Amino acid sequence: MTDNPFFETWTTPYGLPPFDHIRPEHFTPAFERGMEEQIEEIEAIAASSEDPSFANTIEAMERSGRLLDRVSGVFFNLTSSNTNDALDEIEREMAPRLAQHYMRIALHPGLFARVAALHERRDSLNLDEDQMRLLERRHLGFIRSGAALSAEAKQRLSQISERLASLHTLFGQNVLHDEKDWQLVLDEADLDGLPASLRAAAAQAAKERGHEGHYVITLARSSVEPFLTFSARRDLRQAAYEAWTRRGGLPGTHDNSPLIREIVALRAEQARLLGYENYAAYRLADCMAKDVASVEGLLNQVWEPAKRKAAQECEALQAQARQEGMNEPIAAWDWRYYAEKVRKAKYDLDEAEVKPYFVLENMIRAAFDTATRLFGVTFTERTDLPVYHPDVRVYEVKDEAGKAVGLFLQDNFARSGKRSGAWMSSYRDQENMDGAEVLPIIVNNNNMAKAETTLLSFDDARTLFHEFGHGLHGLLSKVRYPSQSGTSVRRDFVEFPSQVYEHWLSTPEILRKYALHETTGEPIPEALLQRILDASTFNQGFATVEYTASALLDLAYHTQAEPDIADIEEFERGVLEKIGMPQAIGLRHRSVHFQHLFAGSGYAAGYYAYLWAEVLDADGFAAFEEAKDVFDPALAARLKDIYSAGDTRDPMELYVAFRGREPGVAALLEKRGLAEAAE
Repeated sequence: MTDNPFFETWTTPYGLPPFDHIRPEHFTPAFERGMEEQIEEIEAIAASSEDPSFANTIEAMERSGRLLDRVSGVFFNLTSSNTNDALDEIEREMAPRLAQHYMRIALHPGLFARVAALHERRDSLNLDEDQMRLLERRHLGFIRSGAALSAEAKQRLSQISERLASLHTLFGQNVLHDEKDWQLVLDEADLDGLPASLRAAAAQAAKERGHEGHYVITLARSSVEPFLTFSARRDLRQAAYEAWTRRGGLPGTHDNSPLIREIVALRAEQARLLGYENYAAYRLADCMAKDVASVEGLLNQVWEPAKRKAAQECEALQAQARQEGMNEPIAAWDWRYYAEKVRKAKYDLDEAEVKPYFVLENMIRAAFDTATRLFGVTFTERTDLPVYHPDVRVYEVKDEAGKAVGLFLQDNFARSGKRSGAWMSSYRDQENMDGAEVLPIIVNNNNMAKAETTLLSFDDARTLFHEFGHGLHGLLSKVRYPSQSGTSVRRDFVEFPSQVYEHWLSTPEILRKYALHETTGEPIPEALLQRILDASTFNQGFATVEYTASALLDLAYHTQAEPDIADIEEFERGVLEKIGMPQAIGLRHRSVHFQHLFAGSGYAAGYYAYLWAEVLDADGFAAFEEAKDVFDPALAARLKDIYSAGDTRDPMELYVAFRGREPGVAALLEKRGLAEAAE
């Protein structure tokens, strides 16, 4: 026996981590043993006297690092959703060591030699389709990591990898520091315009932060965006907006600007060492998009129509502001406030009227019911299992035959120690490589403003559905090998299962059943339901501009061959001037808190992926509309094939098998209300 849970067999149902026994001091020794064990396993594979085979090389690699995977799964989920000073310190220490560990494997000459020998004779190995794809992807992974380069280049790549790991960690921690540190404390006199639901959430936030009797607006999107939408106090809107957009860039030790300069330079050097003109070319070569020109082509298809639509929207906002006596030009902290006024006037739609029908509990049930009707899975809450925070709820997932599918954890509320945004992750991935089914343990994180009855905006509800779509991608996985499980797909395909799932929230079938008033339980009135659907393209010029500008900024950083950025703010400003960014609209993510890009490399040169996937999701959901049944069984079965396939097949092949053809951009432009502006 040992007092470290990571060195013991977990007897919890489904192998759920025993959170009630795990403490910060357990992680470092577990990481160290995990790395040591995996290196021993890798050395044994590389030194084998047997000729390389798929079983003794590729499958053996898939089995390696089990302890390290277990530790990492728990640790990095906690540092995202429930961190503290001790975990932050461990992350700063372990990030470069883990990067060095994985580069040691990726650049191991003996291991690469065996994989290369297998790849050379792959057509004679009689492999199944998933095995062939795994071999090809493994070989490509070695090449893209630099395994075929000189010893000097390999050493430099390792140094770059270690340094980037440290910089990514610091970047994320700096943003979280500013989000935790800043608050706007309000009194009753400051609440003009705020609906009851936002007042209740602000009172709850104040209580949690030691300001009971007052109200607090935080930098969580679920707090600050509603404040910008409803507060009649322009001075307070400006203060909140400026703090929100400057997080991660405040002067002092937590300023991310110098980190960005170094990250971008190191990535460009990494790409050059690997034979690419720039980092974007390197990243996109292994995506559906393939190259920078394809991405720019997609972004430009929507950029000009979006700007034209946004200009029309701004005129309507300016007219509304003048009616109310505000003659200054619309500023970024005004847009949401006056957009809500215009929306109310145009569609007789008041967010304060809508939110009481979007109770969090009901929206969770709506997401679950949609999955049941589409894919046959059911969700039953388990209150007897350990969790890492009282907010977390655990659900047992079963298929239509009552067979266990996995566990689903949902962590919905914003709090100190949890990074902003919404995301899906896993504590364990599905696989059945050795015959016994390993069931997934999937987690969704959201950042809703907690209240006695939590009410969501329509966008909040859409986010819940989005992340749940990712969750289903992990839960429904039916693959043999861990490396191909669930969301382990191309970056610009991974958003398709999540984004297509959002569409069901907007269907009358779901809204009539689950959009129930918080106090009366009455279903949403048909007239209000229709107004919500009619308003679905409202303000989409704004939404498309703020997103697409961030995607273009991403490309600007990563298409430089040898970046030398003296001033991050000046660089950002120059990009926005070049693309003609409207003055009244801010970036969805400014550089200093753009965690998609700089708190890791996952979306670096890849933020366009949401729009790329939206082409797929708009076109894909149109198939259900054409069938005149949003739960069409045949289409649902083919869609489930995508969710279950993981990375066992090429993503475009999967999409064509579902849709019968490749996607077109027309449905996207129609969905965003940009079709007329594109003409």
